[in-house]
Formats: sequence, structure tokens, C-alpha cells
Amino acid sequence: MKKVTIILLQLLVSINIAAQSFDAENSLRKVIKQITTSDSIRYMDPTDFGYPHYMVAASEMMGEMYPAGGPSYDWFTAYNSGITDSYRVALISWYTSYNIINKCNSFIKTYSKEVKNESSQERAALGAVYAIRAYFYYILMVLYEPVSNIYTDCSGVIGLTVPLVDENTTEEKLANNPRISHSEMIKFILSDLDIAENALTNFHFEDKTIPNLSVVYGIKAKVYLWDEDFSNAAKYARKAIDEAESRGAFPLSATEWEEPTTGFNTARPAWMWYVHPKATSIYSHFISWMSPEAEDNGYASVTLPVIDRALYEKIGEFDFRKKTFLNPNKNDYYRYLTALDQSFITNAPDYLAIKFRRSLVHMGWVEDKYGGYSTDITDYDLPIMRIEEMYLIEAEAVGVSEGLSNGINKLNGFVKKYRDPEYNFITEELRTFQIEVLNQMHIEFWGEGKAFAIAKRLKPGVMQNYTGTNAPFEYLINCKGIKPVWNMVIPQDAIEKNKALAGKNNPTTSDYISIPSPVGQYSPGKYKETGIDEVKYEYNKEIIYNIDGKKLNHYQKGINIVRTKDGKAKKIAVK
Repeated sequence: MKKVTIILLQLLVSINIAAQSFDAENSLRKVIKQITTSDSIRYMDPTDFGYPHYMVAASEMMGEMYPAGGPSYDWFTAYNSGITDSYRVALISWYTSYNIINKCNSFIKTYSKEVKNESSQERAALGAVYAIRAYFYYILMVLYEPVSNIYTDCSGVIGLTVPLVDENTTEEKLANNPRISHSEMIKFILSDLDIAENALTNFHFEDKTIPNLSVVYGIKAKVYLWDEDFSNAAKYARKAIDEAESRGAFPLSATEWEEPTTGFNTARPAWMWYVHPKATSIYSHFISWMSPEAEDNGYASVTLPVIDRALYEKIGEFDFRKKTFLNPNKNDYYRYLTALDQSFITNAPDYLAIKFRRSLVHMGWVEDKYGGYSTDITDYDLPIMRIEEMYLIEAEAVGVSEGLSNGINKLNGFVKKYRDPEYNFITEELRTFQIEVLNQMHIEFWGEGKAFAIAKRLKPGVMQNYTGTNAPFEYLINCKGIKPVWNMVIPQDAIEKNKALAGKNNPTTSDYISIPSPVGQYSPGKYKETGIDEVKYEYNKEIIYNIDGKKLNHYQKGINIVRTKDGKAKKIAVK
């Protein structure tokens, strides 16, 4: 009898473990589903479709993209001009990430102890969730950590990110939870990524909707770059490339890029991490906003998203990415590939983007007997991280930390081999090189938002009203450094729930300049930037030391002692 009892107990334990494993897998899928879930605000909004919402928003914020059809149907217009804490877009930008983070917190709280001694697959699932949480805290940090500018007064919130909510945060703490500092947030994110790296080192998910080790390395590279720890950014970008390439990931080819039915809607080996959205509405999803070929089944057919003309003209004539956007000479310039009739190309506005395709398989809307449309098959793939991003991060980070010539070689090597065989960038100035890497990010990731963090860090200035611009009137904005809208405002709803945020919001960004800005000139502002004015870097023309007398390869944050060729020394503070 005793033996039978033991056997039954063992059987019950094994059943319980199996149930836990099954529940953990299902819970992981729920976390992943949350990435593209439309529930950030309390009413239906066609711009509320999870993480892909950020991709469109960032593209408008940076001035990469305009609605050639006019702003009437463009619900993302506020990201171009300005946002107050009562705007619906303020709610979406805040709660999209926090809803995902909350799903991660629930998973971690439930399974962190249970799977500690389980199989590598169970531990890897937990590691993947830590990676997802880290990534969306990175998104929040980049959006909400303010950068000083001449248009709004950020002096009271410089260095602050967002409130930290983890699996141990109580309801009491949520009601009085201050924004944490930049250094605290970097430490927290890297801690999550260390856990993820340890858990994913010995297990690889074949399904790339789940973050793998290469993605963990990639997120680390992005976080270190935002922190201006260029040495570690270069290190982890290379680790991400090597890990991804060992599993068959290489930059997209021209054929993959241009494919008229599967281009940027079907996962490719270059995609290290992607999502598979399932639309809940004909209009409330990424392809609706970004694929004009979707015709009447999306907003893009009326907003007509185009690339900024000046950015288009920076793309080399032999660079296949230029074929993503319609040249004013249309088919006389290039026989554009399209799933529609060629009349679509002929009648389309100049510079229209055809990067994101409406797949005839995945995006085939089906009319029902009531004259409506079924969305049962409105699913597609969308990249979160591509290997190309790691090549460009590596190039800038190597240029700053290991010497300008090494960085230029990295940049030229990538673009020449994979994008434009005639490309050959040369400069003697580090900042000029960094801006060129940013330009390549804009071109490579047009519509994906990946250039945003680099642009906000480098503060290159935004010029949308210039001679020959293709920006609509409402977009004729020129800003020195950054657009203030790049410092997202916390929604009033969140401030009412969390008293520690009172008086600690980023400045409202609406009505900060008059439209239009002067042609070819930055609009004037009424504030001084916090800290030291931007330093124009010159590489190898000066010898640089830190405050302790250690020789540096490049300027670093804080006080730099610079000895010039004439033997004179000066102090330069870099923010």
C-alpha cells in the first residue's frame, strides 16, 4: 500500500510539473500577444495597435515621413507638431509599454521560482520575458528621458526617466512612485538582460517571435549606445551579429526588400525578432497606415505616406533602397514592382513609400454577405529587430571608442557590401561621421522608427521647411537640436494615479513654435539649453584627457582637458 501511495504521489507531481510547463508556455504567448494588443486607451482608436504604433509615431516625429494626402486623415499628426498631457496619443504612448511590462511582471512573479530548476526551455521562456521587459523599459526611457532644447524648459526633469514597476511593486507604491534616474534605469535594464542572457545561452527558440540570445545582445547594444558607453555598445552589437549570423541571419537582399507581395510583411532571416499581428479592425493596424497598396482597406491609401525629399536625395543612385520610394519620373526612372496595376505607380504622388506591402495572401480582405469585411486573415509579420541595425550601431560605436577610421571602415563595409556598391564615405570629423550613420539609419529603417534614439541623442536639428520641400503646410517645422515633441509628456491620467509625478512631467510640446518656420532656418526659441552647448567634435586634432589626467580617444561626458597643437590647454564640458 505504501508503494502504491508513493507511485501515486510521484504521478501527481509529474502531472503538476507538466501543467506548470504548459501554463508557462501559454503565459509566454500572452506576453507576446500583448506586444501588438490594442488596449492602451478606453475607446477605439485606429492608432492604438501596440508596439507597431511606435514605429509610425517615431517616423512622423523625426520628419522622415509626411502624409502627401494631407493631415485630415492622419491621426499621427500630433507627433509632428506637439502633444499635451490630455491628448489621446499621450495615453497610447505611455500605456502601450506599461501594459506589456505588466504582463511581463505577472509572468515573472508566477514562474520565476517554479522554473528555476526546470529544463533549459522553461528557464529560456523566463529569460525571454525578462528580455521583453527590458526592451520596453528601454522604449520608455528613450521616449520620456528629456533632452534639453531651446523651445521648452526641461531643467526641472533632466536626468529622469519613468517610474519603475516590477513584479514586487505594491498598490501602495504605485500611488507614489517617482520617476527614476537615468543611471538607475540603465542598471535595472541591464540586470534584466543579464538574467535573460544567462537563461538563453543554452537554449534557442526556433520561433523568432520569442527573443533569443542574439536579441538580448542587440538590446544591450541599444541600451549601451543610449548611455553613450560606446565600447560596450560596439562589443554587444558584434556579439549580436555573430550570434544571429551563426543561425543564418544576414542583411536583406534587394530581392527580399522589393518583393511586391511579401516585402516587409513576411519574416526573413535578417529579422532577429518579429511580431505577427492579428488585426481587430480593418484600419487599426500597421499595414493600414503604411501600405498605400492596401487601397480602400487602410488609411495609407488616403494619407499617402511619403519620404522627406531631402532624405530621399541622400540615398545613393546605386543604392537599391532608393527604389522603395517613387521618383518624380516614376517608371522612366525605374520599373517599380507592385502587386497592383502600373497605373497605381503612374498616379501616385512623388516620393510615395512602397516599402511595406499588402500581401495578397496575408492581407486578403474577404467581403461577407452583409457587405462588410472579415478580418480573419489580416495577419502579417513585422520586424522589431533586424541584423542591419546591429551593423550600424557597431559602426558608430567603434568610430567613437576605437578610432574614427575604424568606424568609417565598418560603415563603408556594411553599405558597400549590402546596399550600395558605389558608397564611400570620408570625413575627418567624428560628429560628421555620427550624423552619416544616423542618415543611414533613417534610410534603412524608414517607417520602423529605429533612428529615433540615435537622433534624440545626437540632436542633429530637424529641417522640414526648405526650398523644394514636399512637406504639407502643417509640417513646415524647423527645430534646432530636437523637436520638443521628442520629449514625450506623461498623460494626465497617469499623474492623477501617481502623486509622485505631480510637478515632474516633461513640458507640454504643443504650440512651441509658429508654423511655418522660416524657410531653411531654425525657428527661434526662448530657452537656453540646460548644460553646455553642443561641442563640435574634431578627431585627432587635439589630445584629450579626463579630469584625472588619463588620455582619452574621444570626448566623454563631464569635464575633458584638451591640449591643442599650440600647446595650450582648455577645459571642455560635454553633456
